[in-house]
Amino acid sequence: MIPFYETESGQAYCGDALEVMKELPDESLNLIVTSPPFPLTFQKKTPYTSVRLEQYVNWFLGFAEHFMRLLRPDGSLVIDIGGVWNKGVPTKSLYQYHLLIALCEKIGFHFAQDFYWYNPGALPAPAEWVNVRRIRAKAAVDLVWWLSKNEWPKADNRKVLREYSDDMLRLLERGYRNKARPSGHNITAKFKKDHGGAIPPNMLEFGNNDSNGDYLKKCLASALPVHPARFPKNLPEFFIKMCTDPGDVVLDPFAGSNITGAVAEKLNRGWIAIEMVEEYLEGSQFRFEDEPPLFSRPKQVQRTERAAAANIGKA
Repeated sequence: MIPFYETESGQAYCGDALEVMKELPDESLNLIVTSPPFPLTFQKKTPYTSVRLEQYVNWFLGFAEHFMRLLRPDGSLVIDIGGVWNKGVPTKSLYQYHLLIALCEKIGFHFAQDFYWYNPGALPAPAEWVNVRRIRAKAAVDLVWWLSKNEWPKADNRKVLREYSDDMLRLLERGYRNKARPSGHNITAKFKKDHGGAIPPNMLEFGNNDSNGDYLKKCLASALPVHPARFPKNLPEFFIKMCTDPGDVVLDPFAGSNITGAVAEKLNRGWIAIEMVEEYLEGSQFRFEDEPPLFSRPKQVQRTERAAAANIGKA
């Protein structure tokens, strides 16, 4: 395989993830974290292949078979998967839950935990039900499924502790009288131990406003399209920290602007990014401006090399 560009820690490939993943060795990954294209309830102009809602689960399972093969025994799969409204009515599809069940029952993944990404800056949508008729609240939460290859994936929540609240800091300073709470839980002296931070909940609150970031500015200056569906760097960062160690390898098979790879690079993890739209991958190099890619072939050379490789494969 010929990477589109690479750094000291990772490689970015332009192509179909199904084809690229065939070339990766078994049990070579510690974590897969991605936000795949969401299904469409109507035809929409997009650089990606339109996957209809009723076809989505079977479409995704083709990728999931490779995920299972590529992950190490204690590896994890993290999927940010947004909701879809049913066409013409104010009700939502259950496709995310159908996908979760299929990944466990058909592919053999284990359901480690459900997470919820709350974006406080999300715009009111869908407009018809939220803004016009005012019969629904705005959709501001994505489901994030954490699945694993076995029942005991590598994970350590001490790597993602949050700062203590002011109330907790006062409690640690003044002490706490041991007693039973109204809920029936017994609070013992162990509660007063300073663990360096609070255990995070499975509700992750991250804004996603990057309108003034370097990536957008440099894409516009270079006349390159900005990827329209970017998740915040905090999301892959959380799972990369919790589920991997330095030197481990992370894959994003639907890389987009390669936020996952850029975060993995800064955290000293190896990474592999796969993206089928060349212009998005070209713009993603701006995320490595502090440490530019070791090489990036001219576009015409990349096209020629990939075409030659494809012809060899057909021979």
